[in-house]
Amino acid sequence: MQLYNTLSAEERAVMIDDAGKQRLTLSFYAYAQISNPTQFRNELFLAWNSLEVLGRIYVASEGINAQLSLPADNFYAFKDSIEVYDFMKGIRLNIAVEQDDHSFLKLTVKVRDKIVADGLVDETFDVTNIGIHLKAKEFNELLEDPNTIVVDMRNHYESEIGHFTKAIKPDVDTFRESLPIIEEQLTEHKQDKKLLMYCTGGIRCEKASAYFKHKGFENVYQLEGGIIEYTRQVKAEGLESKFIGKNFVFDHRLGERITDDIVSQCHQCGAPCDVHTNCVNEGCHLLFIQCDSCKGKMENCCSAECVTIIHLPEEEQKAIRRGIKNGNKIFKKGKSDVLTFKNNQDPLAGVPNLSELAESKIARRVATVLKKEIKIKKQYIGKGTHFYPKPSIGQFLIEENEIKIGDTILIKGATTGEQKLVIEEMLVNDFAQEKAVSGDTCTFKLPFRIRLSDKLYKVVD
Repeated sequence: MQLYNTLSAEERAVMIDDAGKQRLTLSFYAYAQISNPTQFRNELFLAWNSLEVLGRIYVASEGINAQLSLPADNFYAFKDSIEVYDFMKGIRLNIAVEQDDHSFLKLTVKVRDKIVADGLVDETFDVTNIGIHLKAKEFNELLEDPNTIVVDMRNHYESEIGHFTKAIKPDVDTFRESLPIIEEQLTEHKQDKKLLMYCTGGIRCEKASAYFKHKGFENVYQLEGGIIEYTRQVKAEGLESKFIGKNFVFDHRLGERITDDIVSQCHQCGAPCDVHTNCVNEGCHLLFIQCDSCKGKMENCCSAECVTIIHLPEEEQKAIRRGIKNGNKIFKKGKSDVLTFKNNQDPLAGVPNLSELAESKIARRVATVLKKEIKIKKQYIGKGTHFYPKPSIGQFLIEENEIKIGDTILIKGATTGEQKLVIEEMLVNDFAQEKAVSGDTCTFKLPFRIRLSDKLYKVVD
């Protein structure tokens, strides 16, 4: 019973292209009491994997939060799969404004403590006592009310590229940070103002509206279905869009255009721009806004240091980033010191000529690291063809040369990295053998997962 991905993102992208099917990107959420989130998670994975669903889904005892894509042909079968559960019957599915067949390349269903990290203790207030839902037309009307305060419940890197006119946009990295800040800023208006909130798909406002009502706000409203549903209604009903710019999304697209307005600037030169990118240096991966001009000059990098690093040999790049954790850096967009526009600096300042690279500070650092590393001499043997997760066994096709019991092997891949071990026993064409040669299929136990793109080498003296 397969409950996890066995393909890499690269392999999945090729499969999607070869299939030639149009895919839909959509999102939904539901608060419900789920007694066994792990069992629920496994049921979803089994049902959705067979429907070619890909995406990022969180489940918890309080419900489900899902962003995913699937072949358009499987849409109604997918609806049937979720309406098996009473709490998801008739649920609104927010279809993305812009479609991209590669918006998601893996199916990830995770069990979490909460479906949104809000930092709240739900037992201390009534989470079902939520604000009034408004459709697009009602939302537009309330925006024009002078007694309305409209608040963007998203993070700074989301609201920077697009937002509703007149909205308060808290400068926060996470949803949980915004709640006490908003309460403090608006504490004098709990009775005399209407608190109007919005987010991407509605899930953050659902919890925030109950929290603010608990804190004494008397007139609390929220945009039904968030920006995604608002945009659909605006187009369907011919309404004026009060949202300007782009809607940030948490998938490969990083944003979908709502209006032609560009409300943000390149973080390197200050030119009008609302296109997010991730620094191409794998040891950095900073999320930031970069115009086409800076993209060309900076080679898709965020800083002079990263430009220097990407021109080093791959082994030296790996040595630099070994042990460095940049997981939270993606949220620091617009706040990193290396983004030169806010510092009024030339983005190319400090980028050395490639001929001078050997003398650079980074190159010297690399040389120090590599002194301790011994170059591994290896001989290509073949490639991974399957991984059996329960017994943790890898299968390989031998394409060149041979391997035998007692050999030291190296398995290398983009996700796997470099893993070295000694073969103690193996099956060759389903039989226990001492040696495998070109054309054979062999399997042996591994203490790690392999991918289909992984290469198998024999370490030689």
